[in-house]
Amino acid sequence: MPEEKNKIESFETLESTNILAKDRARLGADPWTVVRAIKQERGYGRKGSGWFSPAGGLYFSVILPKSNIDDLQTLTILAAYIVSKVVKESFTVEPLIKLPNDVYLNGKKICGVLTENVIGTEVKSSVMGIGLNTNIESFPPELENTATSLKIELKKDIDNETILSQIIDGLKKTLASISG
Repeated sequence: MPEEKNKIESFETLESTNILAKDRARLGADPWTVVRAIKQERGYGRKGSGWFSPAGGLYFSVILPKSNIDDLQTLTILAAYIVSKVVKESFTVEPLIKLPNDVYLNGKKICGVLTENVIGTEVKSSVMGIGLNTNIESFPPELENTATSLKIELKKDIDNETILSQIIDGLKKTLASISG
């Protein structure tokens, strides 16, 4: 049985993929709908911290299906694990997960995950945002010592489409296996 193609809504620029994905979820968008931006103007992470999101990186949010996992931190850790696994298997490097939501490579952050609930009268769904520094060539001075990209570390361009597909497929398989 062929795997269904992911529904991806792509945008040149968004304020934040999580903001739009949460709006879509409130309006009843299907689970596994992906909202993706080439760049974000106000990407954010935990506690509202900013996320540097220029063109070149991979920024997307996924509307998750209802699952047996109610704990957002557990979902976030699962996503960090999937991203690490995809990066390790694709590029033969050793990423490190810094709990609860970051992925590091060679001592610098390459990825952040933020999972948020969409709430009506009850929790309608969860939205998971992932920012992965893939093809970013440089960072502002305040981030140079703490952030890096796959392109900087591997000295080659990264195929964002392939990585996106691998991460989404990994999330689907992992959630299906633990949700029964």
